[in-house]
Amino acid sequence: MTSPLQPSTKDDILRYLLRKGQSSAQDLSDDLGISPQAIRRHLKDLEAETLIVHQSVSSGMGRPQHLYQLSKTGRSYFPEAYDRFALDLLDTLTATVPPDQLQGILRQQWRRKGLYYHESLGHLPLSQRVKRLVELRRSEGYMTDWHSTRNPSLQEGLEDAASSENAGKAEEAFVVTEYNCAIANVAESFPAICDYELELFSTALGQDCRVERTHWMIEGEHRCGYLIQQRGEVNSTMGSGSGQADSLDAEQTTAEEAIDSLPPESL
Repeated sequence: MTSPLQPSTKDDILRYLLRKGQSSAQDLSDDLGISPQAIRRHLKDLEAETLIVHQSVSSGMGRPQHLYQLSKTGRSYFPEAYDRFALDLLDTLTATVPPDQLQGILRQQWRRKGLYYHESLGHLPLSQRVKRLVELRRSEGYMTDWHSTRNPSLQEGLEDAASSENAGKAEEAFVVTEYNCAIANVAESFPAICDYELELFSTALGQDCRVERTHWMIEGEHRCGYLIQQRGEVNSTMGSGSGQADSLDAEQTTAEEAIDSLPPESL
């Protein structure tokens, strides 16, 4: 029989794992300020409830370390706005509507949502627009965070991707991270929908900034991440053709590596 688990402790552990992807008992203990013995009892209870799972990882000559992560049941513990009706509707549309027409319908729906956000954000400075957008997403059940890339470790990566004359302006950039996906079930069957999600952010924030995806749940990540920058801050004089594509790929890789290098407390 499992021991009762305080809801606040349970939520803290589940939210921590949602943010980090996976963690050891010791890291949970250190970051949540709970004794290792208590953490292990809580983890045992959560596994009994099938909310988390663990895998053993060998580390040198010592005993294997257990790394814990949310199970599918654990992820469903958090609010998600999709339902079966939406997926069934898309299945029906796919079977009855030409592909180009279906794409138009989906794009229009996401554009309407983006325009709704845009009206709510107004003409605020970019930092305040990002903050307001995150607030709107949270109100809809998304677990969303944001931070400025003024963090030195990420700033260095962004400046490497910028021209020397524009490097000083690269500080006006932000990272938005979402840990649960309201369209997860739908996106598994219709991954193109994620492209419209990206367009939604671009529409919401306005034409004076650009939005790039840095992390994607569909590709196995535990979160979706977006890099938001004021237009003109990163070198816009790249060459055309394959050279331009290579430069863009290199820039996105640099941004992803820089984001991953941030200390845990900033994510």
